[in-house]
Amino acid sequence: MPEGYLTTHVLDTARGCPAEGLRILLFRVSGNSHRKIAEAVTNADGRTDAPILGKDKFEAGVYELIFEAGPYLTASGVAPEEPRFLDSIPIRFGISDSESHYHVPLLLSPFGYSTYRGS
Repeated sequence: MPEGYLTTHVLDTARGCPAEGLRILLFRVSGNSHRKIAEAVTNADGRTDAPILGKDKFEAGVYELIFEAGPYLTASGVAPEEPRFLDSIPIRFGISDSESHYHVPLLLSPFGYSTYRGS
């Protein structure tokens, strides 16, 4: 993977495998303003092919990753609900050290998720 500072990894904990084909959006947050700055889709390993936010655009601030779980869950065979319990999962986080690698993974199942700052 090319050098970069913001990465993610999505694991489907219900199926015990990486979540392939899950769309992810990245927004820069400033007050009530959200500006989309990146978009990616997970590969067969549940990762993006390149960092979500590379070194050239990486800076301190508040960000929000939105994981589009609903379409992924439907495609993976989870019976659809109306509305789906988990559809879009927003994770807002801060980057305080512009020289560090930030890794924000998502552990996903149809009725729950968790995240943490990884390495």
